[in-house]
Amino acid sequence: MDIQTIPLISVSYNSAELIEDLLSSFRRHYANPVTIIDGSSAEHVPAIEAVCAKYPDVKFIHFDYNIHHGPGMAWAYQNLDLQGPVLVLDSDVYVLNPGLIEALAAALKPGMYGVGYVNHVNEGGFDVTFEAGAVRYLHPACMLCNIEVVRQWPMPTKHGAPNIEPMLAIHRAGRHDLIEGVQWVKEDFARGDAPKHYLRHDWQGTVLRTGGYHLEEWQRSVMEKQQQQLQAQQAQQAAAALAEPTNFNRDLLPLMPPNARGVVEVGCNNGALARAYKAINPTCKYTGIEVVPANAEGAKRYCDEVLIQDIESVDESFYAQYADRNVWIFGDVLEHLRYPWEVLARIRRNLPADGCVIVCLPNAQHWSVQAKLAVGDFRYDSVGGLMDRTHLRWFTRATMLEMFAGAGFRIEQGFPRVFGELKNEHIITAIRSMAIGVGADPDLAVQDSLPIQYVVKAVPA
Repeated sequence: MDIQTIPLISVSYNSAELIEDLLSSFRRHYANPVTIIDGSSAEHVPAIEAVCAKYPDVKFIHFDYNIHHGPGMAWAYQNLDLQGPVLVLDSDVYVLNPGLIEALAAALKPGMYGVGYVNHVNEGGFDVTFEAGAVRYLHPACMLCNIEVVRQWPMPTKHGAPNIEPMLAIHRAGRHDLIEGVQWVKEDFARGDAPKHYLRHDWQGTVLRTGGYHLEEWQRSVMEKQQQQLQAQQAQQAAAALAEPTNFNRDLLPLMPPNARGVVEVGCNNGALARAYKAINPTCKYTGIEVVPANAEGAKRYCDEVLIQDIESVDESFYAQYADRNVWIFGDVLEHLRYPWEVLARIRRNLPADGCVIVCLPNAQHWSVQAKLAVGDFRYDSVGGLMDRTHLRWFTRATMLEMFAGAGFRIEQGFPRVFGELKNEHIITAIRSMAIGVGADPDLAVQDSLPIQYVVKAVPA
């Protein structure tokens, strides 16, 4: 294998400074051919093209639309004259030392799909903390692949986890031997001040455009799966014959650490989530807090402790009493509180270092709310949903992130819950026009109008 002939592929979007850092740092150590697949908007193209022109053997391929990460890689795999090993790096990777390609090549065996940073995700492509049954995900931020093998599997897609389709196919085929995690890549990707081996990756490509939260693209199949999950939940709720409660938000459970010492669930309802989690971690001390006495009575069957309590009526000593609990759950609760910022801040002051808060929060930026506001049809709903009359606070993706940051948290994992596809071109055009009118990103505005809710896991900042 001739290391110097291995081509590099990277997908670019609106960030000339990132491409400058990638190319300048890569060229200090390697003369390998480079192709930049670019989907930037027109005002950013000249700067990125000029950066690419500064360096020898760099091919700049621009699309007149945001091609997105997954389709950009897929186009390169299918249309460039690639043979043998191919290196893929995120546009925000900075090469620190020589030996990067050599170290990856030493791990890549003939017949393998690829090597690099491998973590675990669920079938929607969202990070999970458990490994048993999870999908091993080869992250395209840094990977060396055998292109002939890559072309035998599904192509990357327009999605927050662009490599999920090939990884799902490999997972379902039981061919885990086709991908391999490389320890030094994992260490180089870790945040913090620990010494790096070959590269630095600050995840800025997404951070600069999404405020630090990976919510760029969500595949249609994921939306359909989530819709099916919602329908299944509704069917289960309607089945009165079921002896055990099952009506809980199933997107919360995968974010809960499987070995939590103690959980406090605010708004525990009838204990369905507690029942599901205790089946995974029976030794966990699980406290439920509920304001509806009838719900609290049912939750006592599954929680170790149930409090009939308004979380906003307690003082600081209450949080100190539960300072040993390392997981707090708010499933569709924060929007009902008068001062959710203060509740989160109090939890943060008493949360152990390994603690987390897991939240499901409605999205006030949903296209249906925007459409109703546009025609003055802002009506509260008595049967739940985005316009539930008991909602006291309203959040968008951006203001949700601000709330957590202000309380001393950072988002570690998260994803949107999208039910159904926005197909009305008039609404899409209107949202884009409003964004352009105020100088905002129209693509991001449409993207942020799709989720009904966000599910996030926040940890101490």
